[in-house]
Amino acid sequence: MRLDKWLWAARFFKTRGRAQQAVAAGRVKVNGESAKPARKLRVGDGVSVKRESFHWSVTVKSLAEKRGSAEEARKLYDENEASRVERERRMDLRRWGTEPAAALKGRPTKRDRRRLDRLQSD
Repeated sequence: MRLDKWLWAARFFKTRGRAQQAVAAGRVKVNGESAKPARKLRVGDGVSVKRESFHWSVTVKSLAEKRGSAEEARKLYDENEASRVERERRMDLRRWGTEPAAALKGRPTKRDRRRLDRLQSD
């Protein structure tokens, strides 16, 4: 089975096109090596997937030709314990520790400055 098709069926990516782009960009590795979207995937292969700030290290348990429910997708792979713990930790940090200034970009505009001045003068 093709790597991009398996990534799509296992619900790591919403479309096969996005899976192909991620593989081409080097964010997906099979058995520790870079791969192409058409690479043949076998049961027992180790797949490493990086998406945004999350990282999965999984072992292929079975192959599926069709995309099923999320419950069926989880049956296609076994996630390493260390990968699962780290991913859950990052999800908690993301949920509880949002940086307030993350949305700010650069210096305030004149309009922003006037608003700040109005808030401070009240």
